Amino acid sequence: MPTFEGIFETALYAEDIDRAEAFYGMVLGLEKITRAGNRHVFFRCGEGVLLIFNPEETVKPPGPNALPVPPHGAKGNGHMCFRVAAEALDAWKTKLEAAGVEIEADICWPNGARSFYFRDPAGNSLECAEAGLWAKD
Repeated sequence: MPTFEGIFETALYAEDIDRAEAFYGMVLGLEKITRAGNRHVFFRCGEGVLLIFNPEETVKPPGPNALPVPPHGAKGNGHMCFRVAAEALDAWKTKLEAAGVEIEADICWPNGARSFYFRDPAGNSLECAEAGLWAKD
């Protein structure tokens, strides 16, 4: 039986691509890969890719001569978690707070791992967590 090697890309949705680009690029410091008008902006994040799509645009079927990517989208706030070294969690909190980002929760989980939650400008729930949260490392 074949197995997955991991998650290659993760998608979140934001109607204001300009605000998303500024937040993920300037506040979080992710490297932008590409942007397609008001449809999407993509960022490199470690070994993976973070896709930010405008849900109003991605529900439309592809036009003539476009790649045949099926329409998709989501309603409501999404969630994703950034893997962060345990010793860097406080530095990330400080950086985010200095940028005016509210930390919603800072949790020490039953297994001893720590994570904290905040939101992007579109209302998506973001989390920074040490790898031990899922007992992988």
